[in-house]
Amino acid sequence: MLELTAKSPCSGLLPMTIGPFTLTEMTPLAMTSIAPRKGQESALSDALKAAHGMAFPAPGRATGKAEARAVWFGRGVALLIGPTADAALAEHAALTDQSDAWAVVRLEGQGAEDVLARLVPVDLRAAVFKRGHTARTQLMHMSASVTRVGDRAFQIMVFRSMAATLVHDLETAMRSIAARS
Repeated sequence: MLELTAKSPCSGLLPMTIGPFTLTEMTPLAMTSIAPRKGQESALSDALKAAHGMAFPAPGRATGKAEARAVWFGRGVALLIGPTADAALAEHAALTDQSDAWAVVRLEGQGAEDVLARLVPVDLRAAVFKRGHTARTQLMHMSASVTRVGDRAFQIMVFRSMAATLVHDLETAMRSIAARS
């Protein structure tokens, strides 16, 4: 009988350090898509605060902290990353488990914006894209979510099936920027 072994999306690919940059895989306990029911946006935000200590994020923003974060994920949708969604949220929103659907990495280091500038068509400079800002964008040819989670750190998410491509593209850009130093 064949035995299957669970692996994270970036298993065997990360962590990686090149010059001042570090790329690590993040493996949140759970990821849940939260889509408020019509007219329930305020009630959902209150329920999210009560259950998880954060409000429903505004467009282009993320709320919460590293261990529990809600990231704007498109029109009328947020992704709760970290804790399992409290069942009380289902009264105000459609909840969909996304835990196995995404590869999540953290790019950190002085000049991380320069690395991402080679890959995404979004201005990620700190003066424009502050901590807690997030964007759904293209990363090369992949759909991605990019969130600034620190002064020199970004959380990057792509579909799980694109994990190896994400790591390859980031490694290439990291090497290019590190070589300039």
